[in-house]
Amino acid sequence: MYRITGFAGLTGLYVKSKSHSQSMEKEIITSKIIACAYKVHNTLGAGFLEKVYERAYKIELEKSGFKVENQIPLSVYYDDQVVGNYFADLLINDEIIIELKAIESLTKSHEIQLVHYLNAIKKDFGLLINFGSSVQIKRKYRIYKKTH
Repeated sequence: MYRITGFAGLTGLYVKSKSHSQSMEKEIITSKIIACAYKVHNTLGAGFLEKVYERAYKIELEKSGFKVENQIPLSVYYDDQVVGNYFADLLINDEIIIELKAIESLTKSHEIQLVHYLNAIKKDFGLLINFGSSVQIKRKYRIYKKTH
C-alpha cells in the first residue's frame, strides 16, 4: 500500500531533468504505451465503461511486452490517520502510472488526481488516457525529493 500525505493546493507540475539518452528511451516507451491505447480504442470504439478499457488495455500492453499491475492501492493520511483509500489504474514496468477514464472530456481535476498518485508512490511520470469519443492523452511529471 502506498501512502499520500497532505497536499495543500497542488497545482504545479514539474519536469525532472534527464540525460538525452534517458529522454529518448522514455519517449520510445511512451510511444508504445500510447499506440496500445489507440489500438484498444480502434478495436472497441467508444461507449464502454472504464473497467472494460482497463482490462483490454492491460491485455494489449502485456502482449507488447510490458509488465503491468492494475488497481494499485493508495491510502491518504491526515494527522497519521487514514482518511481515504484510492486505486491507481495501472503501473507499467514499475515506473509509469496510467490513469484511465472513459468520459466525454478530461478536466484539470483528472490531471491533479494523477499528480497526487505520482507523489504518493514516488514515481516521476504518468499518463492520463481518456477512451472517450476519441483518445485523449495527457503527460504528467513530478520531482520527488528524498528526505534523509
